[in-house]
Amino acid sequence: MKTFLGLDLGSKTLGVAISQSGIIATAIGTFRFPENQYEKAADEVIKLIATHQASVVVLGFPKHMNNDVGIRGQISEAFKTMLEARTKAEIILWDERLSTKTALKTMIKGDTRRSSQKDKKDELAAVVILQNYLDYKGASLC
Repeated sequence: MKTFLGLDLGSKTLGVAISQSGIIATAIGTFRFPENQYEKAADEVIKLIATHQASVVVLGFPKHMNNDVGIRGQISEAFKTMLEARTKAEIILWDERLSTKTALKTMIKGDTRRSSQKDKKDELAAVVILQNYLDYKGASLC
């Protein structure tokens, strides 16, 4: 069975989720790195791939609502290329529009304190990204 990692890449944080079943995504945590030092984030992802024996990495791909790819999307594309050079795992860019907003809404509904929301939003966004991908893949198998 494949193990999947989901990633929400920011300029200083990397939210991470996992699915070992290919059905349900769960949060692993948030990795912090110096601003715009994506090599450090890539180092962490490579360790996670090895630790969890992940074969698929689903990287959030931020696009504008009109489907244009802006600077954040270009950074994700470059990060994907960086990971592909260092691992045999399949790296998939996945549209993440509104994933952080969905994560924040979920926390608000769950009465999560504002102070905790900041710490948890990236890993929950990674869960949303990975779960959306898994749901899509599951639906395409039907």
